[in-house]
Amino acid sequence: MNHIGRCFLYLALIGILFFIIGRIVPKDKFSYEKYPFRLLPIENDGKIYNKIGVRKWKDGFPDMSRILPAFMPSKRIPKGPSSEQIERMIQETCVAELVHIILSLLGFGCALIWKGLGGWVVSVLYMLGNLPYIIIQRYNRPKLVNLLQRLRVKEDMVQLLGQCYEEEKKWSKTMSF
Repeated sequence: MNHIGRCFLYLALIGILFFIIGRIVPKDKFSYEKYPFRLLPIENDGKIYNKIGVRKWKDGFPDMSRILPAFMPSKRIPKGPSSEQIERMIQETCVAELVHIILSLLGFGCALIWKGLGGWVVSVLYMLGNLPYIIIQRYNRPKLVNLLQRLRVKEDMVQLLGQCYEEEKKWSKTMSF
């Protein structure tokens, strides 16, 4: 097998391996509030991604949840989502971002497999191919976090209203004439 064939085989193997790892890793270990997933000041609450037009081009990229829907949760927000569902979606963005970062770095293994300019070219192209997916995760996450915060306020209000209703029922029973 020639150098480029070995590079493509290597990239396919690490892609499959990290797809599986991304599916089985405990999602609750990922927090959008911690490094490296929290927003950086330069991201300006995700607005920087609007400047590079992510909204226009993000749906043109292959999405594993559409390719392998039996293995990947949908990226679509369900109707009437719960805070738990949105939090899981946020964690999925963290996992996806980390997987693409690791793949980008491991892709430089092609420079070791194929010594010389060809290996470096394949490595850099592979990294550049993963970069849009990292950007898409960082674009989507602030929107999901904002939705999560609004849902939590709404859920807290519903719980508080329920408690008030129960208290009012108790009070009205003791004060019946």
